[in-house]
Amino acid sequence: MNPLAGAALFAVAFTGCKPHPYRVKLDAPQPPMEIWKEFSAANAMASAEKQVNFGPRPAGSDAIAQTRAYLVEELQKAGWDVTPQAFNDTTPRGTVAFVNLVARFNGAPDTTQTVLITSHYDTKIFDTIRFVGADDGASSTAALLEMARVLALDPDLAWRVELVFFDGEEAVQQFTDTDGLYGSRYFANDLQKRGRASQFKACFLWDMIGDKDLTVTLSTDSPPDLAKLIFSSADALGVRPKFSYFESTILDDHTPLNKIGIPSLDIIDFHYDYWHTADDTIDKISGESMQTVGQVTLYALRQMFPK
Repeated sequence: MNPLAGAALFAVAFTGCKPHPYRVKLDAPQPPMEIWKEFSAANAMASAEKQVNFGPRPAGSDAIAQTRAYLVEELQKAGWDVTPQAFNDTTPRGTVAFVNLVARFNGAPDTTQTVLITSHYDTKIFDTIRFVGADDGASSTAALLEMARVLALDPDLAWRVELVFFDGEEAVQQFTDTDGLYGSRYFANDLQKRGRASQFKACFLWDMIGDKDLTVTLSTDSPPDLAKLIFSSADALGVRPKFSYFESTILDDHTPLNKIGIPSLDIIDFHYDYWHTADDTIDKISGESMQTVGQVTLYALRQMFPK
């Protein structure tokens, strides 16, 4: 069977899309056809290490503010316009100030994007351990920052994608309907209020993608077409054994987006021995693992938006 069969079926929803009126210089380099090959493991690893060096980064902390400033600076260097989405919410520890970062490429209006790629950049707060979240927070955020650099090589593709860095994914105490997913719940509600939810046909959420022994575990309730697209893309790139299903559903930042009708896929490795422990440190993760997820997602995007 053609490994791209699933991608072809899903891409039907995107056919007929005309290139957006992004203007480039006539002598500008041509966008790479095999854009997934541009994703750098070294860049992703360096960015993860930068975040870890800020220390624990729970919502509302000085360290997450430093992380946010770093992300904004790097995104702007790559040509992305960043809109901070600031809000307050009530938590079991009182009112906390959260800030999502929403990035669109180089002057793109908020009407051209049909795909979301997201990550959370906060770390869980602990009173008894020093938790720096090398995998749980830093890896996916580092990969998303590298994705921004790579997408900038193809401005037309970049105009179709909105990048979102969620604050407040972690529960302050324990996940409930109101504790945890603060940033993604706010973002989803805001999309509905602005009438933008219907323009998005897919969301790829990245979370915990740096494990040296990478095994992506999709939630069992993943949107079938998106799952087929990712599996076929992984197959085409020779990394299909690294992608499978988890034993059950997973509650994560994709959940609020699925609830408002945006097909959203949680690309996560939930088989990680150091999850929410003090040992989730930089030596436990790999740039190659982040690169694998980045390349598979880029390959999938190219199937959705052929040149």
